[in-house]
Amino acid sequence: METTGPLPPPPPAPPAPSSPAAAPARPYVTLGRPETSGIPEGRPRRPHPLGERIRPRAAAAAACLVLGAGLLGGAVTGSWLTGGGADEDGARTAYSAAGDLWHSLPVDRLFPPTVDGEGAGPGGSDRTWTRIAVAPDTGCRDAFDPLLRKALAPVGCLRLLRATYTDATRSHVTTVGLLFTRADATAMAALRTRVEAQGLDRRPDLMPRPYAAKDTVAADFGDAQRASWTLSVLTDAPVVVYAVSGFADGRTVTAPQPAAKATASGATSAPAQAGLGHEAKGLADRVERRLRTAVASATEKPS
Repeated sequence: METTGPLPPPPPAPPAPSSPAAAPARPYVTLGRPETSGIPEGRPRRPHPLGERIRPRAAAAAACLVLGAGLLGGAVTGSWLTGGGADEDGARTAYSAAGDLWHSLPVDRLFPPTVDGEGAGPGGSDRTWTRIAVAPDTGCRDAFDPLLRKALAPVGCLRLLRATYTDATRSHVTTVGLLFTRADATAMAALRTRVEAQGLDRRPDLMPRPYAAKDTVAADFGDAQRASWTLSVLTDAPVVVYAVSGFADGRTVTAPQPAAKATASGATSAPAQAGLGHEAKGLADRVERRLRTAVASATEKPS
């Protein structure tokens, strides 16, 4: 590109270097000897720049930091994904402990010789039940009406514990049972939903059967003598709690009634008038409480 103006003047010449004698004196500094160990003989030896020596250490520290953060983040993420945490671990431990009680707990802890039922009778009256027989722990084949056995089949039958009680007057007999299932909490929740939604715990063709022990006041306590019953599917333990009551004299009951109806205010059926709904519900409730107490003791951490 051409220009018509005058060119700029050349830059001034740099000043002439001064003589060495005129230069100010500088301090004399010596560096440490370079690290030469490990270098083959004959190879040029030179000091490593400071950055090269620090950089690997910094990289290793950064890698450890990233790895630690990744492990911590992975643990937290895993907890979120699985829903795990202290609360869930505690619930899982309690659920497992409940499922193991059938073989680790003395029978008297679940079915004590005497059960006090304060306020368990009609009108809030007190009841006392005395155990007259304990059934061997067995399977569930003969313990339920066929349709009830079919309804309970999805959760499986691990063990069945039963005991029969009589009241203070020895005029009533009640069998109370604990069915320990093979199911997890999800399956138990599904069964409970189905039972409640379809009213399977209130149908007279789906009743638990009594345990009629020979040579006791319950010797004649058979299917035809069942008057009232209750059944509860637990979701915090793999257990179904139930009870069924009847008259000790062996009389036949033509219209059995679930305890929920027989204990309702104004109920006039024979089971309701005799208080047999209260017998079944009162005993089942107290045995369930004892089960929960045993689970709490089994999962209690030592101080």
